[in-house]
Amino acid sequence: MFSLSFILNSLLLGVGLAMDAFSVSLANGLAAPRMHRRTMLLIAGTFALFQAAMPMTGWFLVHTAVQSFQKLQPLIPWAALLLLCFIGGKMLFDARKQQDEDAPPKELTGVALLTQGVATSIDALSVGFTIAHYGAAMAAVCSGLIAAVTFVICLGGVLLGRKFGTHLAGKASVLGGLILIGIGVEIFVKGVFLN
Repeated sequence: MFSLSFILNSLLLGVGLAMDAFSVSLANGLAAPRMHRRTMLLIAGTFALFQAAMPMTGWFLVHTAVQSFQKLQPLIPWAALLLLCFIGGKMLFDARKQQDEDAPPKELTGVALLTQGVATSIDALSVGFTIAHYGAAMAAVCSGLIAAVTFVICLGGVLLGRKFGTHLAGKASVLGGLILIGIGVEIFVKGVFLN
C-alpha cells in the first residue's frame, strides 16, 4: 500500500508544489529581516497547511462534485494572479511609503499570510485529480508528506530571506513585492497559456 514509490512520488510532488510557497516565504523573510522564530514557524506552518488541504479538497471534489469543479478550474490562474499581484502591489506601495516616512517595516498580518497561503496553494487543488485513484488513507498520507516537505522548504525560504534582508535593508520589500507579482504572473501564464 505505502510503497517506496508512493512515498518518493509524494515527496517529489511536495517539492514541486512548494516552490511558489518557498518564493513567497523568501519574500516574507526579505521584508522582515528581524522576524521572530514564532512568525517564521507560523509562515511555514500556514503554507504547509494549505498545501496539504488543497490536494485533499481536490481529491474530495473528484469523488463528489467533479462536474462543478471542472467548470471552476479555468478561474484558478486568474485567482492566483489577482491575489499575488494585490499582495505584491501592496508590498511595493508600503515599501515606497516606508522610504518616504523612513519608518520600520510592517509586520506580516494574519490576513496577508492567509491570502498568501491560498494564492500559492490554489494550483495544488488540481493535484486532487492526480491522486484521485488513491483511497482516503493514501490521499491523506500523500497530503501529509506534501505538507512536511512544504514546511521544511518554506522555513528555509524565510531563513534565507531574513539573512539577505538585513543586507538589502529598504530594498527588501520592493524585491519581495516583485517576487510575489512574478509568481502570480507565472501561475497565470502556466495555467492559461501553457495548459
